[in-house]
Amino acid sequence: METPRNEYLWRKAKQRAGFKIHLRSYLIVNAGLWLIYFLSMGNHSLRHFYPWPIWPMLGWGIGLASHYFTAYGNLDEKALAEREYEKLVKEQR
Repeated sequence: METPRNEYLWRKAKQRAGFKIHLRSYLIVNAGLWLIYFLSMGNHSLRHFYPWPIWPMLGWGIGLASHYFTAYGNLDEKALAEREYEKLVKEQR
């Protein structure tokens, strides 16, 4: 018999699993972009080539950071509300 799931924890687990998939995609795609960058240089030196893969890394990295804080950070509305409630209870005493 399967034990009932805590819906909050199940949602949090799905968010964290989604973040790990997102991180894996980020690493694989950006490694590919840097590989294309270095292979396209041929025999030229690095200073003649603009490091264009930095821009997709930066943009996607901002989205990835947001995903991380949603999955692992304290940005959860329920947890924030509980902390605020506890602070209010302490202030009432």
